[in-house]
Amino acid sequence: MNKELTIWGAIGAIVVPAFEFMYGAGEAVIIAIVALIFFVGMDWITGSRAAKKDNSYGSEYGIDGIFRTFFMLLLPAGGHLLDLLFNLPGILFGALIAGLLYHVINSMVANAIRVGWGDWLPLTTLEVLLKWVGSEMDKKVQRAADRGGNVN
Repeated sequence: MNKELTIWGAIGAIVVPAFEFMYGAGEAVIIAIVALIFFVGMDWITGSRAAKKDNSYGSEYGIDGIFRTFFMLLLPAGGHLLDLLFNLPGILFGALIAGLLYHVINSMVANAIRVGWGDWLPLTTLEVLLKWVGSEMDKKVQRAADRGGNVN
């Protein structure tokens, strides 16, 4: 047997049961976590581009962002563990995933508009998105200004 195949098999034998213990089993769980990771990545991309555009990038804030992201990715695991504890059918896990997805997508859209990528959205969609992310935009602009950024 190939040594590389053995190593990947050993990693999978550890990672898959650990993942299922932390988050639960099933296709819906995997899709939810992958969706969360995908949108967190999109939020990182839009956030870093927006910070670069208005010169508000701060390494300390970015490093804190890594810890915030790990915290956010562990929250659904805590929800799943509480679901197990209280014998609930994934209610807390689902609520935390939904809340995190809402927050991350809200942040991602606000960052995309802040960086100027909103120009590629259809006007009616942009109007709806601006209403949806209005308060998030205000927070991000204020935070960038507080860090000495060049916000226009």
